[in-house]
Amino acid sequence: MPNPYAEIFRAPGAKGFAAAGFVARLPIAMEAIGIVAMLSQTHGEYWLAGAVSATFALTNALIAPQISRLVDRYGQTRLLVPATLISVLAFTTLMLATHLRWPTWTLFVAALFAATMPSMPAMVRARWTEIFRGRPELNTAFAFESVADELVYIAGASLSVGLSVSLFPEAGVLVSTLCLALGSAAFILQRSTEPKVRPIEHGERQSAILLRPVQIITFALIFIGAIFATAEVTTVALTKQLGQPGAASLAIGVYAVGSFLVGIIVGALNLQAPLQRQLAVAVTVIVVTTLPLLIADTVPVLALALFVSGVAVSPTFITSFGLIERRVPPALLTEGITWVMTGIGIGMALGAFVTGWVVDTFGAQNGFWVSVAASLIALTTVLLGQRVLGGNNAECDMASAVCEPAE
Repeated sequence: MPNPYAEIFRAPGAKGFAAAGFVARLPIAMEAIGIVAMLSQTHGEYWLAGAVSATFALTNALIAPQISRLVDRYGQTRLLVPATLISVLAFTTLMLATHLRWPTWTLFVAALFAATMPSMPAMVRARWTEIFRGRPELNTAFAFESVADELVYIAGASLSVGLSVSLFPEAGVLVSTLCLALGSAAFILQRSTEPKVRPIEHGERQSAILLRPVQIITFALIFIGAIFATAEVTTVALTKQLGQPGAASLAIGVYAVGSFLVGIIVGALNLQAPLQRQLAVAVTVIVVTTLPLLIADTVPVLALALFVSGVAVSPTFITSFGLIERRVPPALLTEGITWVMTGIGIGMALGAFVTGWVVDTFGAQNGFWVSVAASLIALTTVLLGQRVLGGNNAECDMASAVCEPAE
């Protein structure tokens, strides 16, 4: 039986843009937690670190979909070059402001401009769609990207924290910014796989966020993103409280192992259950596996609890983006994917801020209660949205790329 993952990489240019896209998207996870790790060490206040990180993530959550919408109209190269350049310069300013102890307001201003960082997962998926549109290989490609996204969120965060704790406070943000610059440059230079720009024939197209499936999945993943941020921030604080700050990188890294292994397996399987039901099962597992984190009082127990907590992350991503691919018309795919990634970013921002406040006020161990609450809200959202996610709720005019909710 042929390896489905090997098959998709036989397409010309696939290995190149996938590799470049992986490097370019590392900052999605590295920058937010890197800012927390950097400022918590240099300024000693988790609320400030969380607030600056939230400023970056929330602003990016608002700007990235607009960039993706313009990409659908004008092409990847024309938008990615200026957006990436502004973001790189802003992150550089943020590091200088931190190191040189510039006024606090400069941290927030730099974070605002850094938020022009484009959504690379959406750009990569658009290229896979251009190659495999209407073919079964597209499902395998999306499964691969979901596993890659999850690995980026968990392993990237671990790398960022590890660099900041082991080397110097700005190290995580510095390496992340280099990944953004170099990865994006390599991605942009591969013009042969860039999706074609399809002209708009019927006026302004409707935004993907107005589609109900996109709204439901985005809202649910806001709270999934909060779980990620809570695990990261609380782990940093708890390992420091336990006198082993260097163990934070290892503990967060363990989070990735279980999720990565399960994601690879799920991505290769041809599961027959409806995607909306698979999503409900995956989020239910997340709810259950957040509970052991509440009793983690040593580094080994914390690492084990994080390993268990990570097993349902990749399946959640795979089913979420699978639903988006099926429920959003091709002309809105880049924007639709970006809105879902935006949900994760908003959740990480809010999770970092709320968890930072909880840790400062009630102690490191209690930070994991944010994960429990967030997982329950995500599950409720998915369960209430089962009919919409599973039904034929949108009538799509592919010529105009406009979807209207069905009656």
